Amino acid sequence: MLSDHFYHATIRRTIAAFGSIFNDIKVVRKDGDGQVRQITRVPLAYGPKQKFLARVTGDSKLSNEAIVAIKLPRMSFEITSLEYDPQSKIGKMNKLRRGSITDGSQQIVYTNSPYKIGISLSILAKNQDDALQVVEQILPYFQPEYTITINEIPEIGVKGDIPIVLTGVNLTDDYEGDYLTRRAIIYTLDFSTRVRFYGPIQDKNVILTSSVDINNLETFGFIEEATAEAAANTDLTNQTLVDAYDDVSEGIDETDDNAIT
Repeated sequence: MLSDHFYHATIRRTIAAFGSIFNDIKVVRKDGDGQVRQITRVPLAYGPKQKFLARVTGDSKLSNEAIVAIKLPRMSFEITSLEYDPQSKIGKMNKLRRGSITDGSQQIVYTNSPYKIGISLSILAKNQDDALQVVEQILPYFQPEYTITINEIPEIGVKGDIPIVLTGVNLTDDYEGDYLTRRAIIYTLDFSTRVRFYGPIQDKNVILTSSVDINNLETFGFIEEATAEAAANTDLTNQTLVDAYDDVSEGIDETDDNAIT
């Protein structure tokens, strides 16, 4: 039932685009006179926060302040959920296609299957001020969504806008313990976005000519034949083809053989 191998890297592209939003956040430290003492770019990596938290709390070398500045603050993000989105579903028989009349061929892919994907962004910091600097550089852009454009299927030039919605902010501050226990301030930002999964790309020929016989409904006698020719330089890129059956009449448009929306 399933076709040959295909892979559009849908989730990978979405996660990479998500991470690129937060890959240039900086933390500034000042001295008592308000002069900038240090500017640190906050590292960002994919993975669960527990992995990075274990490295912070388990490394004895982190007692050195210079090493701590390198390790913290930092951010990590990971996929937390994936579920079908029935509200975004459109007709199953709709197609996206790319091609031209000159080439005589086209590439077709059927409409997508929409899903919602949950992503968690964790901000780990040594002190509250570092964490708040990172949070404050993120929250103003999400009201509550931030829309980005990704190449969903580069092979046929399909691009899509996906809204990234901020659904919640949580704070964890492990302040209890002895003086040897590392303090961990963690802000967790929960996001939700959409991904559209497409099937395999199919190579099809372009229909250049279509003919329709017009008959008399009372006598069933032949009246005439209507022929439609495709335009010479028609570009089919990023068009949606909808299967349609129109009533044939004397006012038939002889330049159009398909319903394009």
